Amino acid sequence: MTSFEEADKDCNGSIEKSEWDALLLEDKRRRLEDEDAHRDQTRKMAWFALWGMLLYPFGVVATGALGLDNASSIIGSMASVYFVSVAGVVSVFMGVTNLAKKAVSK
Repeated sequence: MTSFEEADKDCNGSIEKSEWDALLLEDKRRRLEDEDAHRDQTRKMAWFALWGMLLYPFGVVATGALGLDNASSIIGSMASVYFVSVAGVVSVFMGVTNLAKKAVSK
């Protein structure tokens, strides 16, 4: 947070309306940057989850091809839980994104 001395640009001991306006503008700018960063990170998380869903079967095939039958069996048995979990993450992302768009449009 900004200190009083930083906010009081003209050093008169009080914060004038123009100084308050500058503080509010800076606060709004920071909030927009934070929201933008949050959206970017959420989008990256969803893409990471989708790529994981697409590449998971290749991991099972690769371990089988390398002769790691036990690893292939373990990875294959985890698939049902993995796909449901990742599908849940992606669906929540899509749902929240649509709700946010509807809230903004109203």
